[in-house]
Amino acid sequence: MTRHDPPPDPGAPLPGGAAHPGETPPAESGTGSGTGPYRPLTRGWGKGPLVAIVVLAVLVALFFLAYAITLAV
Repeated sequence: MTRHDPPPDPGAPLPGGAAHPGETPPAESGTGSGTGPYRPLTRGWGKGPLVAIVVLAVLVALFFLAYAITLAV
């Protein structure tokens, strides 16, 4: 006596989430770098952070200059 397996269900998913032969594979998630509107890359720093860093550096330099003057007097 031979055993006869039923034909596979064409709508059932394959192991590992693979697509059936001849079908389009499932879509990938939309987290890739190619998603969203095209925006050309910009180079360099933004004006806001650059100004903030320069102002902070000047304030630190003035603090140490004033500290040095008060120690010298």
